[in-house]
Amino acid sequence: MANLKEIRNRITSIGSTMQITSAMKMVSAAKLKKAQDAITAMRPYSSKLTELLQSLSATLDGNVGGAYSEQREVNKVLVVSITSNRGLCGGFNSSIIKQTVRTIEDTYQGVDVDVLTIGKKGNDILGKEYTIIDNRNDVFDDLTFDNVAVLAEQLMELFTNGTYDKIELIYNRFKNAATQIVQVEQFLPIKPVEGDDTVNLDYIFEPSKEEIVLELIPKSLKTQLYKAIRDSFAAEHGARMTAMHKATDNAKELRDELLLTYNKARQAAITNEILEIVGGAEALNN
Repeated sequence: MANLKEIRNRITSIGSTMQITSAMKMVSAAKLKKAQDAITAMRPYSSKLTELLQSLSATLDGNVGGAYSEQREVNKVLVVSITSNRGLCGGFNSSIIKQTVRTIEDTYQGVDVDVLTIGKKGNDILGKEYTIIDNRNDVFDDLTFDNVAVLAEQLMELFTNGTYDKIELIYNRFKNAATQIVQVEQFLPIKPVEGDDTVNLDYIFEPSKEEIVLELIPKSLKTQLYKAIRDSFAAEHGARMTAMHKATDNAKELRDELLLTYNKARQAAITNEILEIVGGAEALNN
C-alpha cells in the first residue's frame, strides 16, 4: 500500500506540472503572435533601407560612410550577445552562448574581445569566463525603438572613438515557432558593397547623395540593432511555446504510464486481499 501511495503522489505532482507547462505554452503563444507581427512588419522596411543605403553608397566615390565605415586593423572586438531574461525555452539561450564562445575562441583567437550582453541568461554564463562591459537586461522591459536607439548610439560611440575596431551581433533569427536560426552579423564597421549589382536609376537627389547617405547610416544602424532584438524576442517566445508543448506532452505520457502501473498494483493488491479472505473462509469451514 505504501508503494501505491508513492505512485499516487507522483501522479498528482506530474498533473500539477502539466498545468504549469500548459499555461506557460498558452501565454507564450499569445505573446508570440504580437512579436511575430512586429518583426514581420519591420523586415521589409529594414531591408529596403539597407538596399537604398547600399545603392547610394555604390554610386559615390571614396569613403562616404564617414567614421562608421572606417576599416581598421582589428585589435579589439566587441561581441553583442542577445539572449533572454528568462529560461524554460529549450536550446534558445544555449545556442547563442555556444556561438558566442565559438566566435571568441575561433574567429577572434589572439584578439582582445569584450562582450556586451542583452539578456540575463547570457550575462550569467558568459560573465564567468569573459569580460562583460555592460549588461542591458532592461531592454526587454520596454522594447521600443527609442530605447534600443540609445543602446545603438552607445555602440556607435564605442566604435567611432576607437575603443573597438569591430562590433558583432549574435542573436536568434525568428523563422517559425519551432525554428530559430543563429545569426552572426557585423554591426560596425559598415560592410562595403560587394559587386556591381546596384540598380542605376535616373533620380535627382535633394539634398545631395553624400548628405543622404550620412543621414541614413545612423538610422540604418539603429534599425539593424532593433530588428536583431525584435527577432530574438519573437524567437524566444516561439522556442518557449515549443518547449512547453513538448514538456506537456512528455508529462502526459509519463502520467499515463504511472496510471497504468498504479492500476496494475491496485488490482494486484485487491486480488491478494480476496485470496486471503477466501483462504480464511475455507480454513474456518474445514
